[in-house]
Amino acid sequence: MIRLLRHPLGPRLYVLGRRVHEWQVGVVILVVAAAFWPAGLIEDLSATCLVLAGGWLVVKDWRDLFPSLRDTAAWRLGIHRRAARLRPRRRGDWLPAASAAVVALAGLVNVVSTVTPNIAARAHVLRSVEPAMTIPVFHALALPLSAALVLTSLYLVRRRRRAWQVAFSFLLLLGALDILKGLDAEEALLSWLVAGVLWWGRESFSVRHDPIRLRSALWKVPVVAGAAFAVAASVALIAAPGSGPLVISREALALLAWSSGPIPLGGEMSWLPVGVGLVSAAALVTGAYLVFRPLAAPRNLPDRELRRAAGDLVRRHGDDTLAYFKLRRDACYLFSSDRRAFVGYRVESGVLLVSGDPVGPDDALPGLVRDLCGVAEAHGLELAALGASARLLPLWRDAGLRALYIGDEAIIETRRFTLEGRAIRKVRQSVTRLEKAGYRAALVPADTLGAKTVEELERVSTLWRAGKPERGFTMAMDSLLDEGPGGAVVVLAQDRGGAVRGFLHFVPVPSRPAMSLSFMRREPSTPNGLTEFLVARAVELLRERGVEEISLNFAAFARLLHSPRNPTERLLGRLLSLANSHFQIESLYRFNAKFFPRWEPRYLVFERTRRLPRVGLAAMWVEGQLPKPQLPKPALRRSHSTPA
Repeated sequence: MIRLLRHPLGPRLYVLGRRVHEWQVGVVILVVAAAFWPAGLIEDLSATCLVLAGGWLVVKDWRDLFPSLRDTAAWRLGIHRRAARLRPRRRGDWLPAASAAVVALAGLVNVVSTVTPNIAARAHVLRSVEPAMTIPVFHALALPLSAALVLTSLYLVRRRRRAWQVAFSFLLLLGALDILKGLDAEEALLSWLVAGVLWWGRESFSVRHDPIRLRSALWKVPVVAGAAFAVAASVALIAAPGSGPLVISREALALLAWSSGPIPLGGEMSWLPVGVGLVSAAALVTGAYLVFRPLAAPRNLPDRELRRAAGDLVRRHGDDTLAYFKLRRDACYLFSSDRRAFVGYRVESGVLLVSGDPVGPDDALPGLVRDLCGVAEAHGLELAALGASARLLPLWRDAGLRALYIGDEAIIETRRFTLEGRAIRKVRQSVTRLEKAGYRAALVPADTLGAKTVEELERVSTLWRAGKPERGFTMAMDSLLDEGPGGAVVVLAQDRGGAVRGFLHFVPVPSRPAMSLSFMRREPSTPNGLTEFLVARAVELLRERGVEEISLNFAAFARLLHSPRNPTERLLGRLLSLANSHFQIESLYRFNAKFFPRWEPRYLVFERTRRLPRVGLAAMWVEGQLPKPQLPKPALRRSHSTPA
């Protein structure tokens, strides 16, 4: 009659051989509420609860309303999300979000139970089976354990493995203390029931931690605890100078536990317990951070061997215009297990930010992304990719990531480019004016640049930046010298005397006849139009070398400026125009549009909407669009072993 079957995407309920969806149950509940409420057969509060419950069942199961989306989402307590084929399915994947609230509730219940008097009848029975003096001891032990359990719940929602171990152990112990301190069977049953749920879903707590070694930060916990005890003992000694060590120790422990001790603290010293209590809370939070901090983020820079392997993959499979930029010296690498594909990334603000698309043959990319998800999960990092192409969005969606349009890449088709015609007359006028002023363009391979020329290019860059740091990560190199597979070129703008006054730096797209712009520099004192002159002449010079496409630049949110699709996008386009003075969004779009390029959309892919502000901040830090606070962090190191 009724069967409940297991399924990779969640439980399936069948009644009389027909599957029952959650939205169908929700509709039935709503119909019952609509029929009985007006007739007065149910109370207003009950009807409201039925409407909320029925509506929630329909909302969370909305995908099953449409046959094309049915069986594409994984079951969870919240709204069902699209199944992630490249992420492992674990029993209790929904548990961390729910367990945090349940464990915190169990901790608060135990706190209340500890600070309230025992039930008289139960206390009488308890005194007949255990010494009366032990009951206050068990109360004293249960209080800090309960408070620590509430704090541990904050880390359960982040899937910390050690938080699960601590919470599970504390719940078992609290259940025993509930019995010993007052025969509180209800609290004990709640603690053990929650511990059983945690054990059932233990696989979903997947964030690993640094192993306990001699130099592990975990050894700082006793130091923090000792410092807090020393502060409390000092306060007790000041309050009662003639007390013995045992009294001082008892008073210090009582102060740290926010309770009364053997030494009365009143009058002018009445504020001391509050101060020591704050020290105790700070020590508890610091200790929790040290205990539950995840495995250190993988920040090791690749050594020469790994850089050579990455360069070989870019040369063989680098068909994306952003592929060459992964060879920056400040990019970390993650290779697939068979070394057939890799990604370049940086870790900022708890976000593992991938640069562009993975590089490698298509059949090797799913395994690489699966490994990438595993690395981010094990280290407790948010996974995102900046500058992803539309072609590989299905791959990222299979990893459970969402896509957000962030702008367009301007691609100039060299065969179609011409300076003839009215539409491009402003660029033509700039080119003519600069040539009359004696400027000439020359193309030089980057690996043949002499020391004097490199010095001139660095001088121009310094003048152009005017003291500001370099920008770019996803679509820029960090050096003029070509340390990759080769093929980078520099287009120089020289004045009548042969001095370099501006330049463009291009890197190759090895798997297709295309090049990508990396640097665009000029002296601020040069005539207006020098950059347009450089771009126009670069297109002609590269066309002579067989280059068919040039990735000119990236225009953030360009579609909102040149072809908004609806009133909302038109409004966003106007807002972006207002931000142009700081971010130069509209100026860069209008510059690119002068050359009538083909616009290729680029995306930011991310995991969770609520973490999008954090991902956006990390992306702007990496790209140099916002100044990053100089906080102490582990130094980037060269790796001399195989990648993670």
